[in-house]
Amino acid sequence: MNNILKYKDFIATVKYSDEDEAFIGRIEGIDSVVSFEGQSVEELKSAFSEAVESYIDFCRRKGIAHPQKSYTGVFNIRINSDLHRRTAIAAKLHGNTLNSFVKESIERRLKYADLDYVLSAEGQKIVS
Repeated sequence: MNNILKYKDFIATVKYSDEDEAFIGRIEGIDSVVSFEGQSVEELKSAFSEAVESYIDFCRRKGIAHPQKSYTGVFNIRINSDLHRRTAIAAKLHGNTLNSFVKESIERRLKYADLDYVLSAEGQKIVS
């Protein structure tokens, strides 16, 4: 089973709980914690869509215009020193800063990644 569910513009991660004998899901990419569960895959998917609809309704009632989590555009990555060195050299050889080299590498990877759900900066699906 794929551990990711998709509904509308939302994704959720899923784990199986032996203790509860149920699938437990959590909506990702939002500023709240929203979880759901189901005894079967069918129940889980239904609970996920209900959780998303409830969350959208909650945001509407609270006046939250953008229910998706906002990102700053800044993040740290941890790589080994040799990869850091090689990347810095490659960036220089291509006339780029390390930051722009990494940004372009991520954009290229997303373009060719085996994903069926990625949103563009404008919120449009760029892979379907």
